[in-house]
Amino acid sequence: MDFYIMSRDAVAAKWQNNNLEVINKNLLPLYLQNTGNVKKWLETRAIDCHRANSRLLKKALRLTEKDDVSTVLSVNAVTITDNYWIKLLDSDLTYEDVRFDNDYFANLALTGSYDSFNKAANSKSSKTPELTNIGSFEKCWKLKNGQWWVFKKANHNEMFSELFIYELGRALGFNMAEYERGNSVIKTKDFTGNASVNFEPAFNILGDDEDYIKSVEMLKTLCPNAVGDYVKMLFLDTICANPDRHTFNFGILRDVDSGRILGLAPNFDNNMALISRGYPKNITRKNDLLIKLFNKLMHYDEGLKKYIPTLSEDLIKNAIKAVGMRVKSKEITEFIMNGYNLMER
Repeated sequence: MDFYIMSRDAVAAKWQNNNLEVINKNLLPLYLQNTGNVKKWLETRAIDCHRANSRLLKKALRLTEKDDVSTVLSVNAVTITDNYWIKLLDSDLTYEDVRFDNDYFANLALTGSYDSFNKAANSKSSKTPELTNIGSFEKCWKLKNGQWWVFKKANHNEMFSELFIYELGRALGFNMAEYERGNSVIKTKDFTGNASVNFEPAFNILGDDEDYIKSVEMLKTLCPNAVGDYVKMLFLDTICANPDRHTFNFGILRDVDSGRILGLAPNFDNNMALISRGYPKNITRKNDLLIKLFNKLMHYDEGLKKYIPTLSEDLIKNAIKAVGMRVKSKEITEFIMNGYNLMER
């Protein structure tokens, strides 16, 4: 299949006869700038095929080809959080024709209920952002007053952990994605403002490499003003024990028209931190891997210590109170402060 890789209605590249011809490098996704691997780029935009509800979604949509590339191409590779998409060489489609304007399939993607399956199967629409809604948790995009929100399934401890880190980050003045509590779901506001900027996951630059030092050096080269926000994100990851920071759940924002890198995207996706998998038994944080990795980064570049804020028990307790959920406040506060006191700063 031959097609254009588009940025809104501008042609960024042409894919023809398995060859990538770059037409406007500034408008090309960073992954394609760095690798030219179109197939892999398309695969990274696909819904996780291991999610049970993704299989129901594809069945309701009657997708005959269910592999990642075919799934993405069925919606022209459009996502909510950037302006990139695919147009066949002989197509006269515009960006307005292919971008998402409804959430008809949200309930099926989130709940997988039989009623939602039948409703989706009988819908006249087949254009859904769910096919490019990545991640391993059951989730969906919902449209509220013209603004997109992610609704993600969460148990009590996952919900508390996500909301607490949001509240603590806000109290510290960090750049945080906006979160709200729902009924068995966590709600996250689309921080791109319906693709008014392009979100590029760090994977597009670093691949699967999660090394802190390499990430810092990459940001120093591409966008020095993002370094501070990255260190602050790692600070929260470390004190709140988030082992799941990977190159798909942080990234950078780019200007849509020029491709210029604007800064680090707001901190998001902390629902596997803190007490999400139960209360940590090692309250003292002895032999804590995340603390070791953070301190290694501080030894590498002591200038980064200026981004580490002052933390107090009162800040932690106020963040717990702001969430308004029943938890073991004393244990959580002690665990976080123990981590903080072991940090190089």
